[in-house]
Amino acid sequence: MCRWPLLLLWGLLPRAAAGGSGWPFPHRTLLDSEGKYWLSWGQRGGRLAFRLEVRTAGYVGFGFSSTGAMAAADIVVGGVARGRPYLQDYFTNANRELRKDAQQDYHLEYAMENSTHTVIEFARELHTCDLNDKSITESTVRVIWAYHHEDVGEAGPKYHESNRGTKSLRLLNPEKTNMLSTDVPYFDLVNQDVPIPNKGTTYWCQMFKIPMLQEKHHVIKVEPVIQKGHESLVHHILLYQCSSNFSDSVLDDGHECYHPNMPDAFLTCETVIFAWAIGGEGFSYPPHVGLSLGTPLDPHYVLLEVHYDNPTYKEGLIDNSGLRLFYTADIRKYDAGVIEAGLWVSLFHTIPPGLPDFRSEGHCTLECLEEALEAEKPSGIHVFAVLLHAHLAGRGIRLRHFRKGEEMRLLAYDDDFDFNFQEFQYLKEEQTILPGDNLITECRYNTKDRARMTWGGLSTRNEMCLSYLLYYPRINLTRCASIPDIMEQLQFIGVKEIYRPVTTWPFIIKSPKQYKNLSFMDAMNKFKWTKKEGLAFNKLVLSLPVNVRCSKTDNAEWSIQGMTALPPDIERPYQAEPLVCGASSTSLRGNVCLELLLSFVVLGSTLSTRSFCP
Repeated sequence: MCRWPLLLLWGLLPRAAAGGSGWPFPHRTLLDSEGKYWLSWGQRGGRLAFRLEVRTAGYVGFGFSSTGAMAAADIVVGGVARGRPYLQDYFTNANRELRKDAQQDYHLEYAMENSTHTVIEFARELHTCDLNDKSITESTVRVIWAYHHEDVGEAGPKYHESNRGTKSLRLLNPEKTNMLSTDVPYFDLVNQDVPIPNKGTTYWCQMFKIPMLQEKHHVIKVEPVIQKGHESLVHHILLYQCSSNFSDSVLDDGHECYHPNMPDAFLTCETVIFAWAIGGEGFSYPPHVGLSLGTPLDPHYVLLEVHYDNPTYKEGLIDNSGLRLFYTADIRKYDAGVIEAGLWVSLFHTIPPGLPDFRSEGHCTLECLEEALEAEKPSGIHVFAVLLHAHLAGRGIRLRHFRKGEEMRLLAYDDDFDFNFQEFQYLKEEQTILPGDNLITECRYNTKDRARMTWGGLSTRNEMCLSYLLYYPRINLTRCASIPDIMEQLQFIGVKEIYRPVTTWPFIIKSPKQYKNLSFMDAMNKFKWTKKEGLAFNKLVLSLPVNVRCSKTDNAEWSIQGMTALPPDIERPYQAEPLVCGASSTSLRGNVCLELLLSFVVLGSTLSTRSFCP
């Protein structure tokens, strides 16, 4: 329920003697690239308070927009004119026309101007019941900002010209209270002079040896080390635990990941122990949890994987980015673990073109969690942070949690997903996963601007649907993922047979005539996709049996592998006739999908069956 602000209270708020209202602002970020516009903020119950510090003697503008543009935006403008502070609530329509809001929901707490800067503090309700205002939720929020060297006149704010911008933030992330002292030791895992090819997507892998520690330690914070000027080039960084049975010769050279000639040692690096993506900050573990180092179960060698996104094919780029790990001998109570859940990254994740809303689901099944969590009965594991990941077509992600057929509170969600802003969401309250629970990573995509199919894969133009769960205590589970059966997807477009045995990737279709000798990818692209057909296909995909991966930390698999039906509480019935498999006339429903997945994974690589990262 919306609560209308009590206007009389605002005049009674205390004023700080020097520089502000006296309220704390635990979060702070720079909005522009020149150091002229700083934003600080903090939550106070159902309100959010803001502090703007801007290098101008004119007006300051700030607001929220669904797209990061000026159209249909919620805006506040303030400043100090002739010694008198002002703050005005505006909005824009679809044509970017600025209008003063009849309901003024932003409330001034403090304003100051000197010869160089304007400082304004104000607050508003998270939900104002004003149709012209944007509600502030735990999802990604696109803030917009602007300023001008003149104050607002009778005709309203003058055009800000190039003094404007946008940035995605998660305004309701919990406060980070465990600050590190300056003497905490750290080590860097950083690439050295990596040449970035002039192509859109490059995955670069480098193995590192963890410093030798004589006793157990805990990593308590990990932060990105991004080469200056490469903030948009480095899209994500993942850290994998590798086999310990190596010599230091594996450390000599980095190599392009997932390349046919990459070192065999890379194939042993299956367990994600940390994930960072573009827009994210450093990550601090809770005071009772740390990433264990120095014991036989802990990583001796790790693989640093960096995804470089170079959409303009710029040449001559050399990068030196990576991660910095802070650690301590003051051991914490629990060892942290990471579970990768969602859709197994594969070409069998298919999204038709031209659709404003398509939904995919990746299942971490109750059978997998039951077996892997057996040693943790009845207390289970406790999730404290989640990273949600998709690519350019992604619009929203939800990590759903079920127990005995009933849906629990969402573990994490982002209904306004921004590909260029991805960071761990700290859970306000830890959430327990028990044996027999199941998880669904649910992703929404928009492909209205695409004329061809979107496939699961590594490129930013491919798609993913993943959740990385940080939890404790650490168990022997690193991946819990699924992928829908491919054969009924092909039957939807009229495919009857494929050539067997399968000798090529993507495999080749035998009949009917219009698809004869085409790969399944070519056949999918040849089909005439309409919005109606796309919606029917989405209904089918969400009802299909799924192939499941339930992986241990040593790259082995738990026994619950292969095809499984969806649980009844989410099953969506769809009737389909079985396909005929070549001359043998055996059904292809389900039995060939796992065989193909285990042979040919993403982009045709036969080197590994690992699920690839963001």
